[in-house]
Amino acid sequence: MSPRMTTNMTTGVRIGVLRLADSAPIMVAKDRGLFAELGLDVTISVEPSWANLADKLAYGMLDAAVMLPPLVLASALGLRGPKANLIVPMGLTRGGNSIVFGPGDGDRDGVGGTVQGDRPQVLEWLKSQPRPPRLGVVHHFSTHNLMLRYWLSMAGADPDRDFETIVVPPEQVVDALAEGRIAGFCAGAPWGDVARLRGVGEILVGTSSIWPSHPEKCLAVHGNWAVNHGLSMLALIRALLRAQAICDQPSEADAIATLLARPDGLGLPWQATRMALPGGTGIEQIRFHTGETWFPAHAHAVWFLRQMRRWGWLDADTDLTAAARQVYRPDLLAPAVHAEGLYPAACVLSLEGHARLPMPNDPAFASAFATVSSK
Repeated sequence: MSPRMTTNMTTGVRIGVLRLADSAPIMVAKDRGLFAELGLDVTISVEPSWANLADKLAYGMLDAAVMLPPLVLASALGLRGPKANLIVPMGLTRGGNSIVFGPGDGDRDGVGGTVQGDRPQVLEWLKSQPRPPRLGVVHHFSTHNLMLRYWLSMAGADPDRDFETIVVPPEQVVDALAEGRIAGFCAGAPWGDVARLRGVGEILVGTSSIWPSHPEKCLAVHGNWAVNHGLSMLALIRALLRAQAICDQPSEADAIATLLARPDGLGLPWQATRMALPGGTGIEQIRFHTGETWFPAHAHAVWFLRQMRRWGWLDADTDLTAAARQVYRPDLLAPAVHAEGLYPAACVLSLEGHARLPMPNDPAFASAFATVSSK
């Protein structure tokens, strides 16, 4: 359904975030009055885990949230409980994740710091362990889990035999690694750099080297809220487009890192956070606006869905293209993009043709690319 643009604007909007650098557009829009300029009174709810965030959004306790695209898709398809009426009107960030392994100690042989992202050596280490190493991912239905599986499977690892994945909330992965509860993790910024700076882990690879400019976090909203409060959603997207443009400027990065480090906000470590922002020195820098980061491409959704099917999480008879189009709604983004002078509304949907996939000639992904491109 299309949002009713004639309804009275709802000024109160509840937005959920996690303690991640990807939350910067929300925090900047609030701090700099971008929401208020467009008539929105936004309340930010900092949640402890992706599961909390997804549940609160699904049950209407939040109106919108910074979310993981695979988690939104899984929720909408009923893969983690009753089907949730969630949609994605825009992307928020690209890149920013890292795969980290512990350096090892006298009791635990580590792989970090010895292979620098060399997959065959990682595979050799995995297979040499007396039992499958336990690797942390931030949610089962996450870009992190899918990209970790892809990266290791490209070296010949079997994710269901050679290693075990467990869910660890992002802000807990460094402690879990330091305590030996996991051998490594894939998580978003700033936690990979935090592990390195603390000396408890080494970054083997940034996920942008696996899939250049890969979509990372998105804005998800409850479908009922989108239908009933179309003007508020338009204002929300416009404010976030403006915030994304600010977040992409290296000259703003110090101030944004300071904002994200504030105790009354996200309380993120300043140095590691700054490393992940534009102009930073980390292995990964988050992209917020350039390259049409904000466009929710159906091709990207289909890629995530095909990976879920690849690992047996999704039935073979699910119409992936239909599911992608149900959840990813660039048509709802178009009026905001037009209002901000970025593209004419009629041209926004054509950006689908610019969507990039990882190694589209790889048989694992070529069919996903062809499916979307042919429609």
